[in-house]
Amino acid sequence: MTMSQKNEGNFKTLPVGRLGIIPLTSCLALGKKVDNYLVEWRTGRGRGNAGNENYVAEYEGYERSSYIMQSQTPRFGSGEAKGVISESVRGDDIYILVDVCNYSLTYSLFGHRNHMSPDDHFQDLKRVIAAIGGKARRINVIMPFLYESRQHKRSGRESLDCALGLQELVNMGVENIITFDAHDPRVQNAIPLHGFETIQPAYQFIKNILRNAPDMKIDSDHLMVISPDEGGMGRAIYMANNLGVDMGMFYKRRDYSTIVDGRNPIVEHEFLGSSVEGKDMIIIDDMISSGDSMIEVAKLLKERKARNIYMCATFGLFTSGLERFDRAYEEGLFTKVLTTNLVYQTPELLDRPYYVSCDLSKYIALIIDTLNHDASISGLLNPAERIQKVLTKFRNHEKI
Repeated sequence: MTMSQKNEGNFKTLPVGRLGIIPLTSCLALGKKVDNYLVEWRTGRGRGNAGNENYVAEYEGYERSSYIMQSQTPRFGSGEAKGVISESVRGDDIYILVDVCNYSLTYSLFGHRNHMSPDDHFQDLKRVIAAIGGKARRINVIMPFLYESRQHKRSGRESLDCALGLQELVNMGVENIITFDAHDPRVQNAIPLHGFETIQPAYQFIKNILRNAPDMKIDSDHLMVISPDEGGMGRAIYMANNLGVDMGMFYKRRDYSTIVDGRNPIVEHEFLGSSVEGKDMIIIDDMISSGDSMIEVAKLLKERKARNIYMCATFGLFTSGLERFDRAYEEGLFTKVLTTNLVYQTPELLDRPYYVSCDLSKYIALIIDTLNHDASISGLLNPAERIQKVLTKFRNHEKI
């Protein structure tokens, strides 16, 4: 039984409003995948209950060929812009998808091509919300990479950009904000009276690792989960507990007397944990930025005679390019890199032999489908049961 089939009991109540998805240009490919799942499920739901006048599929607009609503954010030559929605949203339950990390998009600024920054994407999000003009029944924002999530706390005279961004959205009428693997989930304290969910893709990582490691032995003698720093211990502990294996961690010794690129430079990585010799390693973190820390951790594990190393990160930003990963792969420092399709992926990244893309579109579609019926998503947020099922399949040599 699939997760969507298991959740069918959640779909007996009437929807909050007619479903509408607005994927901004930054998130259009992901939005189309999500839309395809919703069309398939809701069409099947209606066919399976034909003739039942009380069934939810009779709800106006429940079954449609697409739930995507057309929107644009055209720009003037000065770089200024506006949000435009091309159809009525009155009474609808709207889900806006945005990828604030999609730097591939450009616009004209006084005749020059300018790449869009996270600030540009966030402004476009607010423009679309403003274009809705308060007419929708409910507005939900799905922002996989939380805007300014790394500026979540104040050190000295600094701005609290993430908290301010969240407050801006709820002040504009957003009721729910859904993100993935927030750098610090406590930032939700900025909007305590509104919905905020941060979702971990642990299940998708485990499933894709097992697909690419058919000879992996899942026990404490052959496998270990590694957190590259103390801040990521929570996700490493969760994965290790579900796999039934040990975990280890590195902590970063920093030089707090110096600031480089706005941060205190790392002096050394210190390892805390049992022996890694001969074991497969799963390194898990929220993001790969430049990749320096991840590669350094892999190098240190290899020096301790680790076997295969799988690097997992929800967001693969690769801000310094792929060259250092290419070199590390050629040197045998790791086996695979796994990130999700929640942020922009370059064609070059997708072509790398060591790269595995974890698709989250079905998961997002299931969350939208459930929320639209105003049903609980608690079961979706905790994938422990699904992880155990995929482990059982793997041990029984069944197709995952």
